[in-house]
Amino acid sequence: MKQIPLGRPTSYPETYAPEVLVPIARAAAREPLGLRVPLPFTGTDIWNAWELTWLEPGGKPAVATAEIRVPAESPNIVESKSLKLYLGSFAMSEYGSMEMLRDIIATDLGAAAGCAVEVALAAGETPATRIARLPGRSIDALEIGAVSAEVDASLLRSDPDDTVGAASLHTHLLRSLCPVTGQPDTAHLLIRYIPGARCVETKSLKFYLASFRNTPAFNEEIVNRILKTIEVKTVV
Repeated sequence: MKQIPLGRPTSYPETYAPEVLVPIARAAAREPLGLRVPLPFTGTDIWNAWELTWLEPGGKPAVATAEIRVPAESPNIVESKSLKLYLGSFAMSEYGSMEMLRDIIATDLGAAAGCAVEVALAAGETPATRIARLPGRSIDALEIGAVSAEVDASLLRSDPDDTVGAASLHTHLLRSLCPVTGQPDTAHLLIRYIPGARCVETKSLKFYLASFRNTPAFNEEIVNRILKTIEVKTVV
């Protein structure tokens, strides 16, 4: 059996890594209790993943929540930390559609569990969107090119003749890496313009924000960097 990653220092894969999944045989816990197939009960394990993110064709970031259903009669369960590592490995990998991603996850988890697994994805959903809606306009649907591997302030563009009275923009796609553990950090960003400020071109803004996806920094530092960069571009 693979070594269980729970409680151990772990590197986080940057691209699709089904090999990190660790199956654990249910029989090890059931047989001492006299529980054998056919089981005297039925049921389903339901897992919710709140931070699933990947790249759409062309490199545009996308987010969704995932609901994973594993039948109780499956020979194996999937160790929880290995599942987290696996789902995180999609962040910098590109897929043709959300349905393609869903099918890949269902196939990989089904192979680990030893039976068919149901996976449902809700596009654009995050815990924050289920609780409340951020004010202003979302930039998440804007089409952009491939995500930059480095954060570059020159990606931002503004028009000196395009000013705003009062406006808010938001995104649910901000992602970075914890500088201590290397774990992915996701965040929801709200930008409020000061009346009379120049307006940053929204596609360049999304491209700039997406370039933080593999940056090791705490959220406070990232937000401060974004603030100072936008401030320079928007002062009239």
